[in-house]
Amino acid sequence: MEVLAPLTAPLFVVASMPMSAGDILGFLTGVICVWLTARANVWNFPTGILNSLILGLVFLQQRLFADASLQIVFIVLSAMGWWEWLSRHHAQESSPVFATSQREQVTLIAIAALTTLLLWQVLVWLKGACPPVDALITALSLCAQWQLNTRKLSNWAWWIAVDLISVPLYWYRGLPLIAGLYVAFLLICLKGWWHWRSLTQTRLAEVRA
Repeated sequence: MEVLAPLTAPLFVVASMPMSAGDILGFLTGVICVWLTARANVWNFPTGILNSLILGLVFLQQRLFADASLQIVFIVLSAMGWWEWLSRHHAQESSPVFATSQREQVTLIAIAALTTLLLWQVLVWLKGACPPVDALITALSLCAQWQLNTRKLSNWAWWIAVDLISVPLYWYRGLPLIAGLYVAFLLICLKGWWHWRSLTQTRLAEVRA
């Protein structure tokens, strides 16, 4: 992990909080990515790939192995989502946001619970930091990203849950700016949920017409 130490080494201190290059770059790219997502803008995907690359290295240095591995999955899923959003099927949609059925949500909750339990055991074996919380964030994030890729309104509820859990974890791990990033994520997610909800209502009106 020593080769990654400069990424999290303090560059300066703000209000007694050390700021590193990884914190700053992760914060900026993360805010831009979530803001673009809230606007249902396809450019959220390449920005998200860059953000995942930066955060993955930061988490690896902090021994948050599940979160670091999750960023690799995010890069793959973001590339897939980028292609999906640019495909002809969705490109011509005027309100390309879809509702999620109760059955889908129950299935996703079951998948998230099982994934959390399995990852928890793996992280204990790897001697990672905060295994249960790290595993839960990973499981919830995977389900949220899948819903984002398929333009499901419910993705925002899952991201909000991820943000609420992530803020105290990253603060505890000495990453105050990354914790602050997730506070910003939370606020933008609330706005994104409201905006996507309006798009869903527009779609229903179009279907009924």
